[in-house]
Amino acid sequence: MMFRCLTVDQHHRSFKGMIVMALSCAQLATAVVAMWTTAAAAGGEEPQSVRILCYNIHYGQGNDGVYDIPRLAEVINRLKPDLVALQEVDVGVKRSGRIHEARQLGRLTNMAVRYGPTQHYEGGLFGNAVLTRLPILDVVIRPLPYTESTLERTTYPRGAIAVTVRGPNEQPLRFISTHFQHNVEEDRVAEAHAINRLFADDTDNIPTILAGDMNATPDAEPVTVLQQRWTNAIDDRAAPSAPSSDPRNRIDYIFHRPTERFRIVETKVIDEPMASDHCPVFAVLEFTQ
Repeated sequence: MMFRCLTVDQHHRSFKGMIVMALSCAQLATAVVAMWTTAAAAGGEEPQSVRILCYNIHYGQGNDGVYDIPRLAEVINRLKPDLVALQEVDVGVKRSGRIHEARQLGRLTNMAVRYGPTQHYEGGLFGNAVLTRLPILDVVIRPLPYTESTLERTTYPRGAIAVTVRGPNEQPLRFISTHFQHNVEEDRVAEAHAINRLFADDTDNIPTILAGDMNATPDAEPVTVLQQRWTNAIDDRAAPSAPSSDPRNRIDYIFHRPTERFRIVETKVIDEPMASDHCPVFAVLEFTQ
């Protein structure tokens, strides 16, 4: 298989084109958001905690080799999340049947969806996505640094999608889905620094939750870099999340900042050995005043 290497300028032009395509879906599931807002108002108070899920869906392919988006939706629905960070999401890609996986997951989970492509692949797009039950206020898609592919080594462009929603007490809450490079340690370190620079500046006080497949274990440098600015919502034993059929490594995470704005109520890796090659990671975070 041949891969075309892009210059940095070409990558940014290509990335901008993909963003235009992704934002064409920006009005998806607005009726769902409206219904959620009405229900929240009727209840008198918005929830003071959020249920978070991080899930690398392996472009819809399970460990049985079957592409099955409804099966992934069933996994998500069982956990009743408010916000879901998805990685490895295909849109219009040949291998997965040319379907819009992000849109289909939004429909099957009854959540609004926003897609953040990172590259063109097999005639379609590949990237990250966010599902949300909370009203959307803003969407930002950012490329992350990466080493271009060569004939000897295949790499992939990386990025992050940040969706700001209306959280408890009508306050903005930022939620980010990202995916770090799988086979270049230097890229993962650079991507961690980029996330800190883009979303964890000292002057940025918006409560933020970061979720993604960092392709790094808890003691690795990329996670250490992130923990300079973020709190890791991880269980004491750092339960492994991949591969899902026999989990051995923790590489999928949920972080939050500022630390004092959140309390970790629950955090765990979900035992799901078939729907994807990663297990979902789940957390309940409570807001503090």
